[in-house]
Amino acid sequence: MMEMWVAVLQVVIFVSIWVVWVFRFENIVVEFRHFGYSPLFRNFIGATKLSLAALLIAGIRYPNLAFFAANGIAALMVGAQITHLRVKNPLSKFVPSFVLLLLCLTVAYLQKSHL
Repeated sequence: MMEMWVAVLQVVIFVSIWVVWVFRFENIVVEFRHFGYSPLFRNFIGATKLSLAALLIAGIRYPNLAFFAANGIAALMVGAQITHLRVKNPLSKFVPSFVLLLLCLTVAYLQKSHL
């Protein structure tokens, strides 16, 4: 039963990342410009997030992949939190990346036994 809930979290994280980085990409362009980051850095972060999200889905079948992918996304979410602090964004801007950080840490914790 726990495996099913972990898989659900993995799908939620995957969908969240893909919706933001594929279907809402124009918002990402505006945000990264506001943060003062280059388009090259933005594209690197996007490719990394999308790749890790794909590995997270593969981790449903191969749980050891999920552990590493979830930790990778969590690290990127820590970077997002630091960026929001640096540019002094309102609290509402911190929430999505913080929730994703918590979800990723939960998946990593629950998948650590598969290493």
